[in-house]
Amino acid sequence: MSHDDKTKDSATITADAIDAAVGANTGSSQSETTPRSRASEERRRRRREFEPTRADIHHHLVDAEGLMDRDITPVDEWRLIETKPGGMPLGVSETLFALSNGYIGMRANPPEGRDSAEHGTFINGLHETWHIRHAEDAYGLARAGQSIINAPDSKAMRLYIDDEPLRLGNAEVHDYERSLDFRDGLLRRRFNWRTPGGKQVRVTSDRMVSFQEKHVAVMSLEVELLDSDAAVVINSQILNRQDGEDEYHDAAAAQGSELDPRRAETLEDRVLNPTFQAEGEERSTLAFRCARSGMTVACAMDHRFTITTPDGSDPYLEIDQRTEQDSAQILYHVNAPKGSIIRLEKFVSYHSSRHVRGEELAFRCARTLNRVRRIGLRTLQENQQEWLERFWERSDVVVHNQPEIQQAVRWNIWQLVQASARAEIQGIPAKGMTGTGYGGHYFWDTEIYVLPFLSYTSPAFARNALRFRWDMLDAAWERADELAHDGALFPWRTINGLESSAYYAAGTAQYHIDADIVYALMKYVYATGDVEFLLREGTDLLLSTARFWMSLGFFDPDRAEFQIHSVTGPDEYNTVVNNNLYTNVMAQYNLTAAADVLRQMMTERPEAFREICHRYNLEVSEIEEWEEAAAKMYIPFNERLGIHPQDDQFLLRKRWNLDDPEVGPKRPLLLHYHPLTIYRHQIIKQADVVLALFLMGDKFTQEEKRADYDYYDPLTTGDSSLSAVVQSIVAAELGYGDKAIDFFIRGLYVDLANLHGNAADGVHVASAGGVWQSLVYGFGGFRDYDGEFSIDPRLPDEWDGLTYRVTIHGCRMRVTVRRRTVEVVVEDGEHALGPINIAGHEVIVGHEPLTIVVGEREEHEPAKA
Repeated sequence: MSHDDKTKDSATITADAIDAAVGANTGSSQSETTPRSRASEERRRRRREFEPTRADIHHHLVDAEGLMDRDITPVDEWRLIETKPGGMPLGVSETLFALSNGYIGMRANPPEGRDSAEHGTFINGLHETWHIRHAEDAYGLARAGQSIINAPDSKAMRLYIDDEPLRLGNAEVHDYERSLDFRDGLLRRRFNWRTPGGKQVRVTSDRMVSFQEKHVAVMSLEVELLDSDAAVVINSQILNRQDGEDEYHDAAAAQGSELDPRRAETLEDRVLNPTFQAEGEERSTLAFRCARSGMTVACAMDHRFTITTPDGSDPYLEIDQRTEQDSAQILYHVNAPKGSIIRLEKFVSYHSSRHVRGEELAFRCARTLNRVRRIGLRTLQENQQEWLERFWERSDVVVHNQPEIQQAVRWNIWQLVQASARAEIQGIPAKGMTGTGYGGHYFWDTEIYVLPFLSYTSPAFARNALRFRWDMLDAAWERADELAHDGALFPWRTINGLESSAYYAAGTAQYHIDADIVYALMKYVYATGDVEFLLREGTDLLLSTARFWMSLGFFDPDRAEFQIHSVTGPDEYNTVVNNNLYTNVMAQYNLTAAADVLRQMMTERPEAFREICHRYNLEVSEIEEWEEAAAKMYIPFNERLGIHPQDDQFLLRKRWNLDDPEVGPKRPLLLHYHPLTIYRHQIIKQADVVLALFLMGDKFTQEEKRADYDYYDPLTTGDSSLSAVVQSIVAAELGYGDKAIDFFIRGLYVDLANLHGNAADGVHVASAGGVWQSLVYGFGGFRDYDGEFSIDPRLPDEWDGLTYRVTIHGCRMRVTVRRRTVEVVVEDGEHALGPINIAGHEVIVGHEPLTIVVGEREEHEPAKA
């Protein structure tokens, strides 16, 4: 998107003018030291006593310019480019250039299929189950594991020139470029190949997973004979890589031998059992059934072959077709003269189901291919470009005059649409459809990190993700009952709705998943005004989760406080604790939201209220108890230090000096230390209290936020990719400019620079969502508490400006932040928005640009020893 920097037609409102217009009384500042300020200073002094002497060293600043090799990956604001084959680790490149539409996912393996770290073709929700073997069993532990599996791989289009195979890893190539264009969603590759026989051949390929056509991927391979006649063979294939073997691939070497719980489990038995094979003219179909889960999948391919010769002749073409249980091949043989251009277009369709037989899925694939062949590859690509143009119009974030950062920002936003657009009745996995990391499971990542982006840019995608959770309610009710709770308990990690976390302390105990879903629900409703969804699916979620919290927590004997014990917060380095701050404040929000919505129904939708009371045997006295629990929720606070303890035991633990040279290289800690060693220390895997400060920001004072941030920042290892983006947002709000930009860069390049060493396992989709939030909520200053919207930006010193868009109740507002101004305008929609608080002033945002002057910002430095 180009940025319109014109402001001469904008209405300009100065701070003084607004103050005069609204009759604001700014009051006078007090210079004397008050008892409150003296107490605050004393608390800060005590906090410093607890800080290690080199608290900030492990938070060394990150230089964005040094994170990527720009000779290999040059800067382009709209593309990710690779200029040298093998210029980056294979597994990482397969992730970074992967394609997906949220239903189909294809890792960026080369068409020739060779020199790949991990072949990957995925269908959202397609998984196998397996029995979890617990060393020491106990009641209520998860029984069945779930793992994403490889769908039949249709990417292969192997090329032979004079019977010599193209294998990029050992081929002599020149003028190489591979690019992923965020504007049209095409993965393109081109290079000149000098064959072992000395012939010069130009090879061009492209691949696209369609956003408009959920079940479709298309690809092409074009070969131009530059200086000689040649015998050309293209072998187009479908391969069962889940159970079959690739003669060039060593899976053990690709995955590595070290223990890493972030990786997917290896399934030893056969997974995909063949159920159907068919072939026709240049078309092949394979269908399979998963051995244990019973899921079915079918894949079909069709082709269009053309050859253009310099003299217009029509060389003899031979086509061979072979279909077996685990593979299908269509081979094109042609002897072509010098100057010929040989092109093969491949249309692929996937359909999957939990119940439908393979023959029916094959029939669906055939119908899909019949339709898209009539549309044609070029038109499909043009439609994709139009679809993405509309997406970027509502979703783009522009960082002015920062091309390197801009490229990374758009890559991260691209990952969000890839993971969500056509997920529809399925969820959004933590790795999207780009790899097997975390077994392809859905976590709380979606609700907290991804759904805010979707709610404000593509609300239909957010609604689908929420309805996916609603579809899990039956299983969530059963899980709560199994653990002796009322209401619904959603699984910590899952694909099919059942809990799949074998380690309950860091899995099931993360009960905050219930409140995270409600938080995302209310965020969506306030952003969209979708009251109908709230009254149908939403009330089921609200009531079921509120009942859960009431059965998990308890009032103390005097009924003065409501406490929640034996839980794990977002920080998995502190498990099964009492009164985790994050859990308590989110549960408080959950209870309040449920009570508020049902009371509003009671008044405004009495018939709907009576219906839900009848269906759930609900009485007003139960709602009153929710309100009492929320009002009396125990929020831990240490008066001596002036901070919120992460939990009741946290401050009693020993501190761990992260700058110890024995500890520094051992990251993440979970791969080098026994859990008990970690649990004994004040050490944090990811933002916990600090995340609560962001999500529930209107419940904490600035003084409390500053104190908490200063205390917990030196203790946070950043071992989780979910941490940096949250720390950036809160640092920006507090005026910690250097830390804000530093943590932002860490989040921005989590995958692009492989900062956590596991990008080969798939994209960190939640971190990508956090990048958008860092820009919009952090530097852009956007806040949305209970339907009240405000903008108070914190632009980094090195940036000239920032432009972002949010859609509120169907109207898209463009926000442009510069050094001393904020410009807002409704660029799409029928009505004005507001009032919106911008830098402390209430304004109505209409269709004419409105510019507001922002005062000087006070920069702060975090407390140090």
